[in-house]
Amino acid sequence: MKEYLYFNDEVTSIYLGDSLKLLKLFEKNTIDMIFADPPYFLSSGGITNSGGKMVCVNKGEWDKSLSLSEKIEFNKSWLQACHDLLTDNGTIWISGTLHNIYSIGVTLEETGYKILNNITWQKTNPPPNLGCRNFTHSTETILWARKNSKKSKHFFNYDLMKSYNNNKQMKDVWTGSLTSKNEKKFGKHPTQKPLYLLERIIEASTKPGDIILDPFLGSGTTGVASKKLDRNFIGIDIDKAYTELSKRRIENTIIESKLF
Repeated sequence: MKEYLYFNDEVTSIYLGDSLKLLKLFEKNTIDMIFADPPYFLSSGGITNSGGKMVCVNKGEWDKSLSLSEKIEFNKSWLQACHDLLTDNGTIWISGTLHNIYSIGVTLEETGYKILNNITWQKTNPPPNLGCRNFTHSTETILWARKNSKKSKHFFNYDLMKSYNNNKQMKDVWTGSLTSKNEKKFGKHPTQKPLYLLERIIEASTKPGDIILDPFLGSGTTGVASKKLDRNFIGIDIDKAYTELSKRRIENTIIESKLF
């Protein structure tokens, strides 16, 4: 594994390489939580909206368009590997859009997971729809799942989530803005998630000192949130430029006590 190690400090390890290969090299039953934002497979030469401008939808080789059968095979490979790494009480969160989340949902059950929640992240400032032939895409889905085993007893910080919601049960629709410019000062990633989203996910399902894994690291938001919240973190990405971006963000993370 040392040959793939890109960055390491007391709580964070970042690996540069193909997740499908590297996931099989870690010790099984050691990860407490996984957050995955896998490829959407949208890079097919079309157009999209970015910052109010029409741009090419292509994000990179890692996001190239695949056939349905290829998508399913890809999802089975990494989901099975993640299943092997999770502790019996560990959980996995997966973010996606209509382009990939339904095949992932089916594959989750096929690979031995039980879905706990279907979170809808509603964006308050989504980009406008350029084609004007359907509704504006303003949401993403985040699936939360655990191993489908009777001995699996996942952790849920119910009281903390309730306290964040005016002492009422938190619902499965979360509303908030897209990633702020301040979170992109070290560089950009086309599917970068806002920090507040990962902080909520981590606080809801882990305890300080737990081990968190992100197999599609991207811009490193999961690593930044993990460091801020005193969790151990492992990240993997196949793109060197984004791996460097993640390293810079995590190195410059300021750990602050949260005020409740």
